[in-house]
Amino acid sequence: MEENKEQILEEETTQDESVIDTEETVSETENAEQDSNKGSDKKSEKKKLKAEKKDKENKLQEKVDELEDRVKRQMAEFDNFRKRTEKEKAAMFETGARSVIEKILPVVDNFERGLGALSEEEKKQPFAEGMNMVYKQMMTELEKLEVKPIEAVGCEFDPNLHNAVMQVESDEYESGVIAQELQRGYTYRDTVIRYSMVAVVS
Repeated sequence: MEENKEQILEEETTQDESVIDTEETVSETENAEQDSNKGSDKKSEKKKLKAEKKDKENKLQEKVDELEDRVKRQMAEFDNFRKRTEKEKAAMFETGARSVIEKILPVVDNFERGLGALSEEEKKQPFAEGMNMVYKQMMTELEKLEVKPIEAVGCEFDPNLHNAVMQVESDEYESGVIAQELQRGYTYRDTVIRYSMVAVVS
C-alpha cells in the first residue's frame, strides 16, 4: 500500500513537473512571439518614420527649387530692366547732346562769318584775335564731344553727307564734285547732325 502511494505521489509530481514545463514552454513561446511582434512593430515604425522624413525632405526640396526658380526669374527681370534703363539713359543723353550741339552750330557759323568778313589788318587787332581764340576753343570742345566738320569742297557729292542746293559750272572740278560749301555740315559720333549745304558741278 505504501509503495503504491509513493508511486502515485511520484507520478503526480512528474505530471505536475511536466505541466509546469509545458506552461513554461508555452509562456516562453508567447514571450518569443510578443518579442517578435514588438520587433516587427519597431521595424514598421522605423519604416514609417523614414517614409515621413523622406516625404518632408521632398516637400522641402520642392519649396527650395520653387524659391530658386523665383529668384532666378527675378534676377533675369532685374537684369533686363537694368539693360533697358541703361539704353534709355544713353538714348536720352544722345538726344540731349544732339539738341545742344544743334543750338551751338549757328553760333559757330556766326563766328566763322564774322572772322571771314575781317580784313587782314583787322585780324591783327586784339578784338579779332580774342574772337579767333574763343572760336578755336569752341571748336576744340566740340571735337572732344566727337563733333567733326564734314569735308565738302573738292569731294565727290555724297547724299548721305551733303545737301545739294544748286549746280554750278567749274573748270577746276569734274561733274559731280562739290565746288562750293554754302553751310558747313557736322557729324556727331559718326552720325550726321547737320548736312552740308553745297553747290555741285553739273
